[in-house]
Amino acid sequence: MKHLIAVPTPVPHARSRARLGLAALSLVLAAALSACGSEEEAPRTDLQSDVTPSASIVVEDPWVRATEGAEDTSMSAAFMVLDNQGASDVTVTGASSEVAGTVELHDMVMTDGKSVMTRMEGGIEVAAGKGQLLQPGGMHVMLMDLREELAAGDEVTLILTLSDGSEVEVTAPVKEFTEEEGHYHAPGTEEHGH
Repeated sequence: MKHLIAVPTPVPHARSRARLGLAALSLVLAAALSACGSEEEAPRTDLQSDVTPSASIVVEDPWVRATEGAEDTSMSAAFMVLDNQGASDVTVTGASSEVAGTVELHDMVMTDGKSVMTRMEGGIEVAAGKGQLLQPGGMHVMLMDLREELAAGDEVTLILTLSDGSEVEVTAPVKEFTEEEGHYHAPGTEEHGH
């Protein structure tokens, strides 16, 4: 009678199994990471080729003149520094504010030896990488038909509309009116000269 001897099937050593498991896991992770990386890179390439980057306007030191002490309390002006941190020129084409019925972009220009306020029909251009100062006696955002008096310490919210279709919201503190900074009168009036 023959005896059958059971020969055990070789079982991989525990370390070998761990190595095989780690190797398989590494392959799976490498494939997943490479797939993620290529998905991330594709949209970046598409954006660079299909979308023109918009100019980035940053507003610094905004303020609005208080109406207290002014001869005409129905209007005021906002001043600020416009900083274009983008790669393209951008133009501020308009502005709005809940405190005013009408908001326009104005500049002071010399006409017949007098400084006269005029509306800037083409807007305020800010070159790429440059800044533009809006100040008393120069370019400014004119707030007309004010719905309320503006006292020092108040805040006014302005929305600047840009030529690239974007908007910039500005919160500007109201500062005390001083005569030496000049008046702002309705365009085209005799009182308009400085």
